[in-house]
Amino acid sequence: MESLLNVIWLGIIEGITEFLPISSTGHLLIAEHWLGHRSDLFNIGIQAGAMLAVVLIYRQRLWDLTLHFSQPDNRDYFLKLSAAFLITCAGGFIAKKLGLTLPETVAPVAWALIVGGFAILLIERLAERMPLREDVTWKIAIWVGLAQILAAVFPGTSRSAATIFAAMLAGLSSRPRATEFAFLVGIPTMFAATGYEMLKLAKTSAFGEENWTEFWVGFFVSAVVAFIAVKWLLRYVQVHRFTIFAWYRIVLGAGLLLFLPG
Repeated sequence: MESLLNVIWLGIIEGITEFLPISSTGHLLIAEHWLGHRSDLFNIGIQAGAMLAVVLIYRQRLWDLTLHFSQPDNRDYFLKLSAAFLITCAGGFIAKKLGLTLPETVAPVAWALIVGGFAILLIERLAERMPLREDVTWKIAIWVGLAQILAAVFPGTSRSAATIFAAMLAGLSSRPRATEFAFLVGIPTMFAATGYEMLKLAKTSAFGEENWTEFWVGFFVSAVVAFIAVKWLLRYVQVHRFTIFAWYRIVLGAGLLLFLPG
C-alpha cells in the first residue's frame, strides 16, 4: 500500500512539473530519493501520461491539422512539427549510441535548475525587445528540435522550458504560440520514447518483472494532474511572464546544493 501511495505521489509530481518550465525529470530524480527508485519505463510512461492531457486539451487543434491537412497553413505547421520531432529522434539516437545517460545524482540537476533559471530571466529580457511574432518559421522548428535533445541529455533542463524558450529566442515572441508549439511537438516525442522503452523491455526478462499496476496508476494520475496544470498554465501565459518559474528554479537549485548530498 505504501508503494502504491508513493507511485501516486510520483504521478502528481510528474503531472505538475512536466509542462511547467521547472523540469519534471529533475523533480522525479529528487523525489525518488524519498519515494523509491522506479524503472526507466515507469519514469517515461508517466511522462506519456502527462502528454495524454495535452492531446485532450489540444484535440480540436490536432483534429483540424489532420482533417484539413490540405490547407497550406495547416500543412506547413504540421511539417514543422514533424521536422522538430525528427531532429529530436536523430539526436536521441546519437545520444544513445554515445552512451549518454541521465545522472542519478542531485548536483547536476541542481546546477541545471540554477543555470536554467538565470537563462529564463535573460530570455524574458530579450523577448521584451522583440516585435510580437506569432508565426512558426523553419528556424524555430529546428531550434525546438535541438532544445528537446538538450533536455533529454541534461536533467533539470526541462523539456517544456527548453522548447518554449528556444522558440522565443528563435523569434516566436508570442508566449502562447511558443507554448502551443512546444507542447504539440512533445506529443510524438514522449509517446515515441515510451514505445521505444516498451519494445526494448519486451526483448528482456524484465518485461514480465515490470509492476504494471504501478505503471498504469502513475500513468493515469499523471494524466489527470497534468490536465489541470496545463489548463492553468495556458491561462497564465496569456498575461504573465515566466519569471516566477525562473526564481523557483534558482531557489530550489541552491537549496539542493546546500542541503542534499551529491
